[in-house]
Amino acid sequence: EVRLVESGGGLVQAGGSLRLSCATSGFDFERYAIAWFRQAPGKEREGVSCITHGTTAYPDSMKGRFAISSDNAKSMVYPQMNQLQPEDTAVYYCAADPWGHCSDFGYKIRYFDAWGQGTQVTVFS
Repeated sequence: EVRLVESGGGLVQAGGSLRLSCATSGFDFERYAIAWFRQAPGKEREGVSCITHGTTAYPDSMKGRFAISSDNAKSMVYPQMNQLQPEDTAVYYCAADPWGHCSDFGYKIRYFDAWGQGTQVTVFS
C-alpha cells in the first residue's frame, strides 16, 4: 500500500521558517517523483517543490524561499520554507508521481496519484 504522511505544520510568525516532513512507504521511493503542493481556502492547489532522482524543481513563484531535499535511506522528503508570509498559509500536501517527472509538475498534478492527508501551515503577522 502506497502511503505518504506529512508532519511538521503549525503556527509560525511572518518572516520565520518551517521544515515539513513527508514519510513514504509502499513504493520504490527512488523511482518516483515526490512533490509538495499547497491549497489555501478558496484557491486552487498549487505546486511548491518537487524532487526526483536527486534533481529539484520549483515554480518561479517559489524559487529563493523554498527548498526540498530527500533522504533515500529513510524514504523521506523535507521541504524547507523560509521567509514565510501570511499568504503562505495553506494546507500542504506531499504527493507521489510514479512516472518520476518534476518538469512543470505544477501543471501536471493529475500524474500524482498518491497523496498524504496534508498538514496545516498558518503564518501570522
